[in-house]
Amino acid sequence: MSRVRVVQLTSRPDFPEPFDHLAGGSVWLVEDVERWITDHQPWKARGADEPPPPED
Repeated sequence: MSRVRVVQLTSRPDFPEPFDHLAGGSVWLVEDVERWITDHQPWKARGADEPPPPED
């Protein structure tokens, strides 16, 4: 994932707040980010329980 994409995602208002801000940048808890990922899976927004099968 590119640095630009990370900035885009972490700038979203629904992304978890950082756990801390260090000199090198912000730090998030793994649990918070994994929960956000789980809650924002595109197929869940469509009401499906699982992702669509890969296209050949």
